[in-house]
Amino acid sequence: MRLAVRLTPRGGRDAAQGWGLDADGRPYLKIRVSAPPVEGAANAALIAFLAKALGRPRSSISLVSGETARLKLVEIADLGDEEIARAFGSPP
Repeated sequence: MRLAVRLTPRGGRDAAQGWGLDADGRPYLKIRVSAPPVEGAANAALIAFLAKALGRPRSSISLVSGETARLKLVEIADLGDEEIARAFGSPP
């Protein structure tokens, strides 16, 4: 499954903040991490947060696009919509 994420680095703590919609009406998950956006630290914190929240190994989660952008596309192996809804609520 591919999941769109809007990441906020230096957010104070690692947490999901619910769902939002982009300009085209596509849902994305809002996540903040305490790590700074330096040398991939925020991206690594995002992957670690998602792995813990979804009960998956970090190796099953990869960043597909948006390495330096705020809006990222993350691929999570063998994950269904119901598992996303259970962990973060249903997208709008």
